Amino acid sequence: MKRLSRVLLAVASLACAAPASAQFKDGEPSGSKLGNIRVQRWRAGLTVEAVGGPCKGMVGYVPLPAEWPEQDVETTEEDVPADVKIAYEVVEGVKLMIVKIPQLPANEKVRVTVTVKVRRHALLPPEETDGYVLPDLKKLGRPFHPYLMPSPKIESRDPRIRALAKEIGADKENAWDRVEAIYDWVRAKVKYKTGDLKGAVAALKDGTGDCEELTSLFIAICRAAGIPARTVWVPGHCYPEFYLEDKEGKGHWFPCQAAGTRAFGGIPENRPILQKGDCFHPPWNRRIQQRYMAEYLSGTPSPGGGQPKVTFIRDQLGM
Repeated sequence: MKRLSRVLLAVASLACAAPASAQFKDGEPSGSKLGNIRVQRWRAGLTVEAVGGPCKGMVGYVPLPAEWPEQDVETTEEDVPADVKIAYEVVEGVKLMIVKIPQLPANEKVRVTVTVKVRRHALLPPEETDGYVLPDLKKLGRPFHPYLMPSPKIESRDPRIRALAKEIGADKENAWDRVEAIYDWVRAKVKYKTGDLKGAVAALKDGTGDCEELTSLFIAICRAAGIPARTVWVPGHCYPEFYLEDKEGKGHWFPCQAAGTRAFGGIPENRPILQKGDCFHPPWNRRIQQRYMAEYLSGTPSPGGGQPKVTFIRDQLGM
């Protein structure tokens, strides 16, 4: 998990967000229920230094924790120098702080931060699971497309993945039991082992992987079976969510712990949600795909030969 920890301390927030309605609402007759809450403060931002000469036209992109049905976020402080402009924009569901630094004299440094208070609930599984059904894929809108398609390292169209999707849980009478069969199969077949990111197909071949591989394989098989699924990123860890509908046709996202103590349909997790999703096209280059929206700094080459040196900030603070 050291690899994931390093990466996630440099990124944050959400992803290609599906509708949040009917997700984990307190008092809903179906769906996960809100559990215990943890309140934390986080500071995010960047420091830029002009090295070797003046710099100009710099734009920084800093993802921030966003609202989810199980998470509330409140901005409590903005520390922004007078000659710097910030704006907030939601890109593919990710809340980005966009920092514009018009110019920076040689060897000078500028620091921009925002502090947020995050209230994150754990989730409890529903008491009754017999009534859930697979969604009608023809009726799902565009926001769900990323959760049914391949993503980086989630090769849901691979022939081996598609064969498993037809086989695992085929004897189950209801949707919940079918997804749980996929969950148990992945946990039984892939032994937890830390290492470099290799994705779902490689984990299937090797029989080993860490939380990213276990999560990716579960999601890949679900998507191949027509079950929307996505990655949830928290500091130092990730886990999957899957989507089913209840008897009234309302959709619900349910979490599960792919790596670690068994938890299906609910999860005892209080770390802030950084992002949800696993296929992003960042605003600075829409042609590329990322497993999560990364932090980034762009700029215009300076005639003076200066180069901006950027350090991204992501600190957990006291209560």
